[in-house]
Amino acid sequence: MSKDLKNNNKDSIKVPLSTNHKAINRFKQLQQKNINVEKLFESILTSDTTSLSKGITLIESTQPNHIQKSQQLVEKCLPHANQSLRIGITGVPGVGKSTFIEALGNTLIEKGKKVAVLAVDPSSTISKGSILGDKTRMESLVKSPKAFIRPSPSGKSLGGVAQKTRESIILCEAAGYDVIIIETVGVGQSETAVHSMVDFFLLLKLAGAGDELQGIKRGIIEMADAIVINKADGDNEIRARKAKNQFQKALHLYPLGQNNWSPEVLTCSALENKGIQEIWNIILKYVDITSKSGFFEKNRIQQNQYWLLQTIEEQLKSNFYNHPKVKSTLDEQIEAVQQHKITPFTAARYLLNLQKDQ
Repeated sequence: MSKDLKNNNKDSIKVPLSTNHKAINRFKQLQQKNINVEKLFESILTSDTTSLSKGITLIESTQPNHIQKSQQLVEKCLPHANQSLRIGITGVPGVGKSTFIEALGNTLIEKGKKVAVLAVDPSSTISKGSILGDKTRMESLVKSPKAFIRPSPSGKSLGGVAQKTRESIILCEAAGYDVIIIETVGVGQSETAVHSMVDFFLLLKLAGAGDELQGIKRGIIEMADAIVINKADGDNEIRARKAKNQFQKALHLYPLGQNNWSPEVLTCSALENKGIQEIWNIILKYVDITSKSGFFEKNRIQQNQYWLLQTIEEQLKSNFYNHPKVKSTLDEQIEAVQQHKITPFTAARYLLNLQKDQ
């Protein structure tokens, strides 16, 4: 037998009756206890990974008493941020993102770098949960004291990135990490979201998967700073070289972007650690060219503007759905629309006007 555990007034996964609900409530109370932002900030500056994890958990929290503290923490960390290289890595599920990131991360650590990986796992539309299994897929990297791996659920955020990924980047930079790698879910609309928060955007592809021309048709090519054909080993090596040539020819059809950088196409085998150094060399080359031209800093400024506008949109949406009158009337309006008593436009206008009355 089981009963539904209510979460935010919505049915979630079923929990056995044997579950100790008192223990759950005690755990929630401990989570909501007073958090000393100053101490947490000071510990993050010492690269304490436990405090860094707690800080990211704080900024991901939707608890009202946590939101203000998370903003204070981000503001304290901001002067210590912006010193890292931010790399976004995307690709379809199964392309080998985790294996590639582990190979790249280990290579960078050997060079004396500190690497933080912000991995985003897809959230279930049914249970609302995520597996968050990236640490198990990066067995060697997770053991390094110079690596920090943080999986987060994508939730309802658009683009396969967690809603608070930008704030997490700031905390990781304050903790002294030189390279921040953002791994996306790899869904169709992840490109714009990831591109708006990284310095270098890398697209992983597979050879022989039937998506070479499909990849060329999508706008992602215009955003990618490098295209890497992964799993170029064994019998697949020939197909990988063929895919590389196809992408190189296709890239000639695209004009140069604002950074005047022509995207590079490479092959690699993350499993056999082949081609990883060459990819890092390309990233360094990109950083050198864009830094000298001034685009690197200009891009960071534009990203802050995008972040500002997105934050405004998120806050407006949050204020709307948390408005007392809207919360008490929303279900009623939805039912009226479903029964064709009013149009969706009329219902929306009515709900939006409720905010003006207060």
